[in-house]
Amino acid sequence: MKFNSPLASTAIIFACLSLGLSACATNQKISTNQLSDSSLTCAQIASQDKELDVILEKAKHNKGVSGANVAAVLLFWPAAVGNYMDADKAEELVVKRKAILAELHKAKSCS
Repeated sequence: MKFNSPLASTAIIFACLSLGLSACATNQKISTNQLSDSSLTCAQIASQDKELDVILEKAKHNKGVSGANVAAVLLFWPAAVGNYMDADKAEELVVKRKAILAELHKAKSCS
């Protein structure tokens, strides 16, 4: 398929860039409650808590000024808003999960 119109070609390039950029700053989503929670050992609770710290750092980075966010603002601002909201939701889930792990840590008398 040929596009003789510069406007059509630009629109297609813009759409592809927008889709590509919107996927650049995705955040890992976690389940706040998990079926295996009651069977976690103290070591597993500590390990998950450390993993959540990494996820939280990545989410904070994705909310800030990054190459993907700057490009998204310049090319397609709704993608930047989506990145921010996605990172905000990821942070919220991490905080909730960390609270659950803290309760488990206390209930199991982990040191």
